[in-house]
Parts: sequence; structure tokens; C-alpha cells
Amino acid sequence: MFCYQCERASESLGCVDGGACGKSAETGELHDVLFHVARQLAVALRALPADAGAAYHPFIEDALFATMSNVNYDADLIESMIRRGQALLAGVRGTGSVADAGRRIELLGLAGSLAIPVRRKQIGADLVGLQEILAYGIKGLAAISRQARSLGQMSAQTGDFLVAALAELAQAQPDAERLLALCLCCGEVAIKAMDRLDSGNTQRFGHPEPSEVRKGHRKGKAILVSGHELDDLERILQISAGTGVDVYTHGEMMAAHGYPELKRHPHLVGHHGGAWHDQHKVFAAFPGAIVMTGSCLMPPRKAYRSRLFTMGAMAYPGVRQVAADDLSPVLDCALAQPGFIASTGNGSQWVGFGHRSTTGAMDILVDAVRAGEIDRFVLIGGCDGPTSGRDYFSRLAVALPKSWAVLTLGCGKFRVLGHVEGNIRALPRLLDIGQCSDTFSAIKISKALALGLGVELRDLPLSLVLSWHEQKAVTIVLALLHLGLRNIRIGPRMPAFVGPAMLKIFVDRFGLIPTGDVAGDIRAMAMSA
Repeated sequence: MFCYQCERASESLGCVDGGACGKSAETGELHDVLFHVARQLAVALRALPADAGAAYHPFIEDALFATMSNVNYDADLIESMIRRGQALLAGVRGTGSVADAGRRIELLGLAGSLAIPVRRKQIGADLVGLQEILAYGIKGLAAISRQARSLGQMSAQTGDFLVAALAELAQAQPDAERLLALCLCCGEVAIKAMDRLDSGNTQRFGHPEPSEVRKGHRKGKAILVSGHELDDLERILQISAGTGVDVYTHGEMMAAHGYPELKRHPHLVGHHGGAWHDQHKVFAAFPGAIVMTGSCLMPPRKAYRSRLFTMGAMAYPGVRQVAADDLSPVLDCALAQPGFIASTGNGSQWVGFGHRSTTGAMDILVDAVRAGEIDRFVLIGGCDGPTSGRDYFSRLAVALPKSWAVLTLGCGKFRVLGHVEGNIRALPRLLDIGQCSDTFSAIKISKALALGLGVELRDLPLSLVLSWHEQKAVTIVLALLHLGLRNIRIGPRMPAFVGPAMLKIFVDRFGLIPTGDVAGDIRAMAMSA
């Protein structure tokens, strides 16, 4: 195998004997085959009438999502998806046969011919890197779109774009300009997908509102819910209502506490832990059942494996998967565990500053800018990881001038929370927007600020500083580049798939800036538009 799709790529080059994420080499190779089958299916679908491919879109989204970092580690399940994809492909081609499915050893042999080092020899590292940016962009797009789909928000446009992008990635001789154009198109489609996800969440759970979240716990039985899917959290709240079992959030699920229809459950009592990568420590100490939704699963340790459950496409060998319509094993596990023996407090955190609540306070922000109380807005967010150098974001937050307001989103927020103090009039100086997909809210807030200040979006006193770890972060950067936003800082290091020549293109054309030293970055931000 060879994988460099996340920031933990071995020696910042690529993982070959197994992933730094914990996936086996065999699983990594099967991921490559599944992606290849999705490409083949896309090529076949391009030959059908325009409206004939919609029935295949859910499989394509699920296949792309399953190959993302920290989602599906189960080689048997990935192989079953490959078999299903090959059967769909046979049906589209009209062969009526899946004879080419092959045994697993043959699938692994196929993976060798698909490996990145092979393609590098054929077309060069820069073109391969550009292909991979598009590949990771559509993986993140698929994650957002399937999450929206679970809330009844579907779009043929997203599926059609995924098919078009996959078909382009199947080309033996790719064109750099075509790939760049598709990357920006991926950003455009991602914004629309985030819009649909926002609509699905707000129609079902109400618009987020500023809310104070308890950090700590109270005495009693408990369930911890991590990941991103609010509808899965809702189901857990429903089955645990009236049982005496409290529910806590972890990671990006912290945003749930701002949604009226979720926080009305009195047993949604607080947030436990920080970003996704602290789960080995946090899950081991948690005395109840633990549920992973969406993504960001790490190989579980023995201390909590028997109490861990996965949902949806997430899977790890030996860990129990539960269906959305039968969560009784989770409740039974929680009731069988000791729970917290005493209550403790560990402070609180404000959440819920989505586009509805923040644009509702736009007069306060605009007046504060005009009065000189706010000189600049800084969005610090993205996808956090367990690698070195990420204290940059904490040090940046501490060093920012007190007249700079801070917006946070994604799990990158956990490097910032607790480091930005004070208020700006009736608002906290730090406004947490929500999950990584709530970049859509950040875009709406930015546009409302520009309108209120009478400036173009590109002239807004706004700086973006993003951390990246995996594929959804690539999708979000592409969305921001599509909007024409420049001088986006990204770090703590450049991805392994971005070589010097490609980096120069993104710096020259799009103003992308690798993070540097904190003091120098603050000076540069202060001088920018």
C-alpha cells in the first residue's frame, strides 16, 4: 500500500506498511480497489442518459466515504463493498456477470497496479498530487452529502459531479488545468452540499442558538456520543429518555448543544473531552457506553473496546456495529456499566453561533468595527490532529490582539478554546460556529459582515487560519478558494501530496500561505485587507 491522504503520513511522505491511522496494509489496498471500482462505475455511468445515474449515487457516496481516514478499518466489509460495486458495474455494462470480481488475493494484486508510486512513474508526482487533491476533495464532499442525505436532503447535482470527477480521475493522461478547474468546481458543489446539510439540521433540530455547555459530568449512568451525525445523537437521546442514563458529547458533536430540539432533552448534560484524537484517553476513562458516528474512529484499545459501538459506514474488526433502528445494545451496555460515582464540574463553553444567531447580532459586530472595538476577525478552525506543531494554533490564539474577534469551527476549535478571553459588547470575543461542515455558516456570516460594512467579501478585515488533517479539510479549502478568498493560511505543515511545483501554483494563483511563526503571521494578517 501507499497512502498519504492524511497529515500523519509516515515521515511526511506516505505510509507503506500500514497506516499511521491504524489501518492494515491489506485494508489500505482494498480501499484503493474500492476507489478504483467507483471510478470504473463512474466511467460506465457517463455513457448512460443524464438521469439514469441517480440510483447509483448513494453507493458512490458510501464507497468514497468508506475510503476516508479513520472510517472503515474492516477488510471484510470493504471487500463486500467492492463486490457490490462490481455487480453494479456489470449491470450498467449489461454483462450480467460479476466473474471479474476475483478472490481477495487477486483484488490485492490489482491494488498494486493502482498504487500512487506506480502512477508517479507514469505521469509524475505533481500530476498525481493534483489528482489526489481532487480525489480527497470528492471524498470530503461525499461525506457531507451522505450526511445531508440521512436528513432527507438529496441532490442529483452532487452525485453527477462525483461521477464526472471520478471519470476524469480514470483518465490515463490527465490535464492539469482540467484538474484544477474540477477542484474549484468541487468547492462550489461542496458549498451547496453544506447548504443542504444545514437545511436538514435546522429543519429537524431548529437553528443553533447561543448556549452554555457544561464540561464535566454528573453522577449516574452514561453514554458518550462522538462524530458528526446529529440524527444519530437524537436517536440515542430518544431511546435513553426516562432511563436514568445521561448522554454526553465528544469531539465535534459539541455543536449539538446549540440546537433547540436536541438540548430540550434534559439528559443531554454536557461535553466530555476534546478533539477526536484524544479518544484513547477519554474513552478509557469514560464509565459507560461509547458510540462513534460519522468519522474519526481510532483503533480502539482493550480498556474500552467492549463498550464501543459504531454506526453507519464506520467499522473496526471486533467492534459492534449498531443499526439506527435498534440502539438497544448501547442502552443495555450503559446500564451495565458503573457510570459516574460523583458529580464534578470543569467549567463551561459557549456554542451555537451559527449563521442565524450571529447575523441576528450583526448590528453589534458592525457597530463595534466602526467604533474601533474590533479591528479584525480571525477564523481559526479546520481539522485537528495528533501531530507535533499544532500548538501553533493555541499560541496564535493567545497572542492575537484583544481587538481581534475570533471565530472557530471544526475540531480545530479545541486548540483555541480556553485561550481567547473577554467580550465585545454583549457577545463573547470567541464565537464558536460549529462543526467543520458549518463552514457554510462561516461563509454566510462573512457575507453578512461584508454587506453591513459596505465592502466586497475579499476586502473584509477577515483572516483565515486553518489546520488540516484529512480529506474533509481539503474539501473546505477548495470551497473557500472557489469563493475567491485569498491569503488563507494552512498548517502546521503542507500535505505530502502537495509538492513544490504544486504549492507554487496554489500560492501564486490562490494566495494560499503555509503557516509560519506566530508573531510574523499576526503582523502579516494585520497588514492585509
